[in-house]
Amino acid sequence: MPGSGERRKRDNSVELSGERSSMSAFEWNKIIGSVLTAMIIAMVSGILASELVRPKPLEKPVFLPAGTEQTAAAPAEQTAAKLEPIEPLLAKADPKRGEQLTKICNTCHTFNKGGANKVGPNLWGVTEEGIAAVPNYQFSAALQADKGQKWDPEKLNQWLYNPQSFAKGTKMTFVGFPKAQDRADVIGYLDTLK
Repeated sequence: MPGSGERRKRDNSVELSGERSSMSAFEWNKIIGSVLTAMIIAMVSGILASELVRPKPLEKPVFLPAGTEQTAAAPAEQTAAKLEPIEPLLAKADPKRGEQLTKICNTCHTFNKGGANKVGPNLWGVTEEGIAAVPNYQFSAALQADKGQKWDPEKLNQWLYNPQSFAKGTKMTFVGFPKAQDRADVIGYLDTLK
């Protein structure tokens, strides 16, 4: 019978296209069952992993972000009292090394004369200015409280050691320079910016 094979092919294609357009309930059950099985496997593997691996909690934090309270930290007055005087170290300060140390400050500050304020103020002539006195910069309330005072080497020493202890609530998130000679070098460099 000529043409009957062709007719069967046409009839099969019509039936196949009809099956593709609507999935049977059995197909939906297989898909839902697969998703549920995957979720159960993930849950069981999570339970097993938490039983096998038990991390030991740290006795003290490894890193404290700026502005967080330290449990055993001394008050700001005691911190300032513990700092050694910076004047003797300024005598042997290396401004070139201080300039290298301030490279990390370039993200937030500029150091050139007439430089724009960034996240932090321009630091040109900061050793001759008052605290919170850079024009066109909005200082935090913590520094506004000290407005009218001048930046002297001892205040800069306290500030560079820990800005949050010098002015609690300052916007500056830098944790500070823990080494006294580093602070002296940075103050020596800032003093050359006049």
